[in-house]
Amino acid sequence: MKNRLTALLWNFENNGGDNRPKRIRAHKRLASLDPHLVLRQEMPNADLSGKATMYELETILRLRGWLGAKSCTALFAHPQHFQPVREWPPLASGPVTPAPSWELPPTALAMRYLPASPDATPIVLGSYHLDYSSSSQRLTEAQWLSRLADKRWTTPEGQTVRMPCLLGGDNNSYPVPGTPGDPPLPVLENIQDRRHRLHRSYIGPDGKRRMDDRPDETLRTAGLQDVARYRAATYGERTAVTRTVSRCATHGPDARIDRYYATPDIAEVVLSVDVIEVHEKESDHHIVRAVIDGDGLSDVLNLRRSQHGLPTAS
Repeated sequence: MKNRLTALLWNFENNGGDNRPKRIRAHKRLASLDPHLVLRQEMPNADLSGKATMYELETILRLRGWLGAKSCTALFAHPQHFQPVREWPPLASGPVTPAPSWELPPTALAMRYLPASPDATPIVLGSYHLDYSSSSQRLTEAQWLSRLADKRWTTPEGQTVRMPCLLGGDNNSYPVPGTPGDPPLPVLENIQDRRHRLHRSYIGPDGKRRMDDRPDETLRTAGLQDVARYRAATYGERTAVTRTVSRCATHGPDARIDRYYATPDIAEVVLSVDVIEVHEKESDHHIVRAVIDGDGLSDVLNLRRSQHGLPTAS
């Protein structure tokens, strides 16, 4: 039997708001799935009272947690499997200046995968949430997000290698059409809420308004795989591209808003992707689970160390 790792991606609406029992119940549900990684979006007020909410969630999940800037996103990892080696704040052009382009900053770290060799290359892990109301803002954020797939590491032999990357988040936009089983793009005119029409669309070169799939195109142009799309296209795993938000009268039909993106070597060691639906009273997004081949992950990270060196990163 393969050594399996479970990653869970969830935008838990407003982190339960002021309803602590609801928040505890939601995270007990996550814990029941025995995760090794949890990528969370919508973490308002988790930074208050000395991050008391974060520590409470760590205890429930039995994972170590990191809260991103502005308390918007979080990442939790199993301490017996993952060890942080550095964090990346949302940067602009240097090590100090925060990027003005992030409305809801991501949480991103380089982690050692401890079952791999001690000198194995770390993996970049990130939890992100693209902007809700502006397609141009989302495009900018996706472009910045691609930088997490271009982080470098110096091996013990002095070589510079590019680290593998796994990201998960709420894209507030759609995947490019074409994958069998993927929910179709909404018809703009059928979205009853006129504000939501604006929020989920952009004006194309022909002057016509189109549903926004540009963040997906941007990340895949940068060499990242939409992991669910990869599973569906390569293995016929249509359950991978199930809806992650359900239809509603104001926001339109079912959609696959929440997605994992990975460098191709990481996408290849993902064994499955599926969606665990939750009742709309719990959250407006469903849980997306990815099961990863842990031995395959070790092989990828060990191989990266032996690759030819790259130019020093900026």
